[in-house]
Amino acid sequence: MPPAGSLTDEQLRFFDTNGYLVLESFSSAEEVKAMRDRMTELVDGFDGASAAIFSTKDHRHAKNDFFFKSAENISFFFEEKAFGDDGCLKQAKELSINKVGHALHELDPVFKKFSFSANISSLFSSLSYKRPAVIQSMYIFKQPGIGGEVVPHQDNTFLYTEPPSCTGLWLALEDANKTNGCLWAIPGSHKNGIIRRMIRDENGTHFDNPLPTFDQKDFVPLEVKSGDLVVIHGDLVHQSFENLSPVSRHALSLHVIDTEECYKGKIHLSHSMEIS
Repeated sequence: MPPAGSLTDEQLRFFDTNGYLVLESFSSAEEVKAMRDRMTELVDGFDGASAAIFSTKDHRHAKNDFFFKSAENISFFFEEKAFGDDGCLKQAKELSINKVGHALHELDPVFKKFSFSANISSLFSSLSYKRPAVIQSMYIFKQPGIGGEVVPHQDNTFLYTEPPSCTGLWLALEDANKTNGCLWAIPGSHKNGIIRRMIRDENGTHFDNPLPTFDQKDFVPLEVKSGDLVVIHGDLVHQSFENLSPVSRHALSLHVIDTEECYKGKIHLSHSMEIS
């Protein structure tokens, strides 16, 4: 039998055609519970002071060093709508956090265990990666009622290599559906290449091209169960809407690049770890 996590020829053809792939029951209920329990511990220990607001609409988080330093830390980001007019949180701390990142895979043993598991290694062997490395990890909460929209984007916009090599992994830690803010993707959009890149230079952080307008009729929902894994091509256009429901949508996201190629991005490889 092939190793767990290995992709079949049919799955590889689907991924090549559509730019995404859903692997059902990739993680066990025990694995999911371990990661959720560990995040509860991390949030309980968070003082609520050292954090920033995360927004994909205006990318305000990318305009300060806190965001970039989070590449080598376990950092907390609040939801855009978590605060009232008085500047105070409108609900409990644990219901106000947008995400935690971006070095969970490197610094926390529970998330490290998943990130460098045999299943993940086998998956990237199937994708013909020569020397895969996790460059970023995020625990995303998609809080009930205030979970922020993630506008249409491509992962290669933010994690650029030459040639492009980023693949995203999105592990559902709760059921995700159209009601609570599941992923949506444009099948085959990865065939069109990178639309724009985020540039960080002496003038700060900016994009080399404006965000184009997409026809929402082209998107399909990726509704998944807890434990399912979505594999995302770096050029795939995907998004998620606000979570206006009373139910959260927790997920773990990893981004992996192939370090066999020369990395051209702004997050140094010293902050990544190879998958063996």
